[in-house]
Amino acid sequence: MAILNITPDSFSDGGKLATADDAVRTAEQFAAQGACVLDIGGESTRPGSTPVAAEEQLRRILPVVRAIRSRRSLDHVAISIDTTSGAVAEQTLLAGADAINDVSGMADDGEKMIGILRKSGAGYVLMHRRLPSPQESYSDGYSAAPAYTDVVGQIRDFLSAGLTRLESEGVSRERVVVDPGLGFGKTVDQCLQLIGRTPELLTLGRPVLSGLSRKSFVGRISLGRDSTPDERLPGTLSLSMEHFRAGARLFRVHDVAAHAEIFAISRPSGAMNPVDKSGI
Repeated sequence: MAILNITPDSFSDGGKLATADDAVRTAEQFAAQGACVLDIGGESTRPGSTPVAAEEQLRRILPVVRAIRSRRSLDHVAISIDTTSGAVAEQTLLAGADAINDVSGMADDGEKMIGILRKSGAGYVLMHRRLPSPQESYSDGYSAAPAYTDVVGQIRDFLSAGLTRLESEGVSRERVVVDPGLGFGKTVDQCLQLIGRTPELLTLGRPVLSGLSRKSFVGRISLGRDSTPDERLPGTLSLSMEHFRAGARLFRVHDVAAHAEIFAISRPSGAMNPVDKSGI
């Protein structure tokens, strides 16, 4: 799942894709390297980020979605939209997107999001977060750890409740991927617990998405110090493989070629299967 941030302020690649043409060229590179999904976002969700109005998100990403969908070379690649806004979800699905990646877990615009999912038949990534991004800290920056009695058990309960809610509203579980939200309201140690105890999340019966690419906790683990995103690729690859071994099967990454290489070498069953564009 290749990250295409159409943003000026994302923590690792903000401002790199200034035009729709830039984004399409990058999308074609990612697809050639092995990406099955292009995850397009017009709003940064890094800790401390400033919210972006739906109108501005759409201004940024609609031309990209339309341009990608106009390229026959990208027909086989699914598009997910990284947004918590129902309005953005609705318009981008109409433009050709296949799924919504909602880091709010339906907290921001749940009723509208559910209605859109029910009507469209799109796929959905259900993620856990503790607080909205503007109120959060980086995983290695907490003065006091977020209070969980059992971080894995509580997040499993949250995801289970979300799946039940969606199913009660006519959105089948088969259309949903679950994401524990690594780096969203969790310390370094709590992120490691979520990776290592992935089998407990798999009891929900849905694929688990790994979203750890180049995050601050990766640098803290691999380098043992403050770090910049560009220093974190080796640690990202190592933790991605650990997460695969624990059971994760969809990987949202900045570095597609490097991940495709490690997965090809290890021959992980199911990690590189084509995506069914009727939903994730």
